[in-house]
Amino acid sequence: MDTKPLGKSGVALPEIGLGTWEFSGEAAVIHRAIELGSFLIDTAESYGTEGRVGRAIAGRRDEVFLATKVSPWHFRHQDVLTACDRSLKELGIGTIDLYQLHAPSADVPIEETMGAMADLVAAGKVHHVGVSNFSVREMKAAEAALGTDLIVENQIKYSLFDHQFADTVIPYCEERGIMVLAYSSLEQGTFEREMRGNARLVETMRSVCAETGRTAAQVLLNWTLRSPVVITIPKTNTLSRVDENCAASGWRLTDAQWHALTDAAGATRSSYWWR
Repeated sequence: MDTKPLGKSGVALPEIGLGTWEFSGEAAVIHRAIELGSFLIDTAESYGTEGRVGRAIAGRRDEVFLATKVSPWHFRHQDVLTACDRSLKELGIGTIDLYQLHAPSADVPIEETMGAMADLVAAGKVHHVGVSNFSVREMKAAEAALGTDLIVENQIKYSLFDHQFADTVIPYCEERGIMVLAYSSLEQGTFEREMRGNARLVETMRSVCAETGRTAAQVLLNWTLRSPVVITIPKTNTLSRVDENCAASGWRLTDAQWHALTDAAGATRSSYWWR
């Protein structure tokens, strides 16, 4: 499994992690991911899966990098602290490796929220701070509130079919040395439906799969990994899909293949679930 740097933290993370939104798989799924080098497990208080993740990693804490998120309705200072303690209890751990703001808030000043995040780092309850679904403008405000180089990542939706928002965020993150965690890179498993009606894309995908000896899912995941700061966190509930997803690492689409897929996909959406 290839790795990429988590911002300027000195930590390296696998370029294929495991997302757990609506995760209902057995502990063996998480164990298999760890065995394949996909030791980044991402969850959130709003997912309702922190407890499941915590039980799966019991006794294996040192083998995983755990990322979770605090919801915007908990962005007041004391609410952030309370939410963190609740997540720590659910996960059964003493420190969260990466604690992320799940989405921007129009109601709570970012300075107040980041003040709480700084307190959590100082208390040893959080190692690294990140954000999710933040625009460049919102990232700059978050960085100003917390301090230079302390925001190590931004988790955003990024796929061949939906990358207009990401296309504005990724260049900024490359410039600043901030990691991007891509979610929904397989459109929550609906990518085959996304391709229907686009004969050019279907044919291009068939050609690229034949040239690389990879599946369409592996090609789509690899497509997101072109930037040196981007990793992806597909969710799966099955062992076979863990194997398939992890095999999207360790190789790269050629420039010609990447551009052929991008051109064939045509105009894309600019959306993510929170907004």
